[in-house]
Formats: sequence, structure tokens, C-alpha cells
Amino acid sequence: MKILIVCLGNICRSPLGEAILQQKAIDNGLPWQVDSAGTNHYHIGEPPHHLSQKVALMNGLDISQQRSRQVTAEDFQQYDRIYAMAADVMDDLRRIGNDQFESVKTQMFLGPLFPGQNKDVPDPWYGPEPGYHEVFDLISRGAEAIINDYLATSGK
Repeated sequence: MKILIVCLGNICRSPLGEAILQQKAIDNGLPWQVDSAGTNHYHIGEPPHHLSQKVALMNGLDISQQRSRQVTAEDFQQYDRIYAMAADVMDDLRRIGNDQFESVKTQMFLGPLFPGQNKDVPDPWYGPEPGYHEVFDLISRGAEAIINDYLATSGK
């Protein structure tokens, strides 16, 4: 399964989501390919934010080689599942995807953790380091819920 995780700039939340979900998939023996992208173009080609990198490394994940890219309408054909980190990102995905957007395969990242609540992963961009730790923990819980939801519904 190919999964794309999307936030605004692809330098704070979605790089963490990519690394965390990929590691949890590996830990559960799932042959998933997890990638990330952003809805805006401000950081294309840049590595993840230094605090995202720091917090990831403190948790055993090296995201320093990731580079930001912008999501495209073609991504809706290339990925089996697309997770938005926030409601504004979902709105952008609808606009960018246009007639390629598929609501069946596009969901909120925290949906499996908080069913029916449409919760956002907060953007730590403007805050200090503790916010990055909180976001890491929330994304980790969300990724675990995605894995558990998949395992429960796939019969694996």
C-alpha cells in the first residue's frame, strides 16, 4: 500500500508522520510505502524543520534526508491512501486534486484515533520545542491507530 501524508509546508508535521508511520508499518510487517508532501510551495527542496529533525532523532528516527515537495493532482492516482494533518490541508487537497480528488481514499490523519471528531494535528511551526514533542507524540498515537484500524479491517 502506498500512503501519502500531507501538511502545509512538508517540513514539520508530515515528515514526522512519514517516518513514524513507516517505522510502525515495518514493526508490524506491513509492506507499506509512506511518503509526505505539502500543499504549499514555500519550502520545496528543503529538509524538515530542525526541531522536527531533533525530536525525531530523540525518538530513534532520522528524517534529515527527507526533502519537501508539493502535492499534485497526480498524487491522487499514485497513492492508495492520503492523510491530511488538518482541516485546512484537506480543503487544499480538494482544491489541488480537483476532479482527481477521491474522498474515499483521503482522510484526516487523526480520524482513526478520534473517530468522527475531525481533529487537527497542531502545527508546531510558530512555537518552541515542547510543541514539537507534543506533536510527535500525537502523530505517533495517530499512526498506531491507523495501523490498528488497518489490521482490524484487513483480517491480518
